[in-house]
Amino acid sequence: MDTGNAILVFFGGLIPLSYAAFVMGRRRAVALARGGGERMHSRPQQYGWYAVVWMAMPAIAVALVASFAGLLGIAHPPVAMTFTAALVLAAGGLAAGLHQIRPGLRARNHLDRLVRWLLLAAALVSIATTIAIVLSIVFEAIRFFKVVSLWNFVTGTEWAPDKAFLVGAGRAGEAGSSGYTFGSVPLFAGTFMVTLIAMAVALPVGLFSAIFMSEYASRRVRGMAKPVLEVLAGIPTVVYGFFAAITVSPLIVDIAAFFGLDASYNNILSPGLVMGIMIIPFISSLSDDVINAIPQSLREGAYALGTTKSETIKQILLPAATPGIVSATLLGVSRALGETMIVVMAAGLRPNLTANPLEAMTTVTVRIVDALTGDQEFNSPATLSAFGLGLVLFIITLSLNVISAVMVRRFKQQYD
Repeated sequence: MDTGNAILVFFGGLIPLSYAAFVMGRRRAVALARGGGERMHSRPQQYGWYAVVWMAMPAIAVALVASFAGLLGIAHPPVAMTFTAALVLAAGGLAAGLHQIRPGLRARNHLDRLVRWLLLAAALVSIATTIAIVLSIVFEAIRFFKVVSLWNFVTGTEWAPDKAFLVGAGRAGEAGSSGYTFGSVPLFAGTFMVTLIAMAVALPVGLFSAIFMSEYASRRVRGMAKPVLEVLAGIPTVVYGFFAAITVSPLIVDIAAFFGLDASYNNILSPGLVMGIMIIPFISSLSDDVINAIPQSLREGAYALGTTKSETIKQILLPAATPGIVSATLLGVSRALGETMIVVMAAGLRPNLTANPLEAMTTVTVRIVDALTGDQEFNSPATLSAFGLGLVLFIITLSLNVISAVMVRRFKQQYD
């Protein structure tokens, strides 16, 4: 029996056992309440869940210990032995749990405490996962910066890892005597360019649509428009990439040619525009929810003072909703910074330092994917450059989060 089937059988058998433990615990609590004449501290179903916990926790603990032992290579206990041990401990735990059920048992308090511990464990898992991700990036980035200068990496204006690829492929003699060229400025320039274009499209359209649906649209129109708008968030990014490469890019080339401009079919403008369309639902939906959450008394007070609807929106609602709008904008920026598929399909892989959006450019995330999916060795600078790019991108996004948190706090203080 393989691991997947073993897990399926284990939890498939645990469900009916849990139901049996719940029924037995509840019946024992009801019997004690009727026969002893004492008032039970908790409800019968809570005593049933108490018995379920005593039954399930030992069995799950045995399964987890056996799984981790197998993963770490410490021991490989047979599946039959693990099931037997889990069933024996489950039966013992159920007997102990039923024995403890009595009128003075605070089953509800024990269950509440267990839920708090489970929630704390879930939070710790999330924190530990984040820390593990950061550490994995940092350690590999340190290996990269031992080979490539950090200053040259951050300030260099040329990205040419071809020589590093030759070294990683075992053809170091063809690489020449000059050093590697890993200047990340063109990559971050492309990242910021596509993000700026996307937010120039998404922010006004998303915010204005949120204001319309919240303040001007009828309930029927809002009920139809908001779900249709949010459908954009469910479209796969590869579909947006096809749309940008096949439809938007040729259209931009034709428009540029009409005005006498030279535009590349792999321009950075088309993925920026399409990415902005993709981000509209994030900003629109969150901004709409924030504006609707503003108390109606603020609107009524403004109308009582003689302000128009547009003045109320501009002077009352938008300042009150600024923290939420900033958060929605930051979410859109993060989505644009991390997008890969649209850029690689519509803009290509060329690292180009330019301020012309009609030329081909690429982004940091595209180069990370390209570095980690190549044929070079993992220890080569070309592969490790992905971790250096990831670390710098992480620092930039962390700085944006800190700045946005400070801005939100200041707006809240002004409004309060």
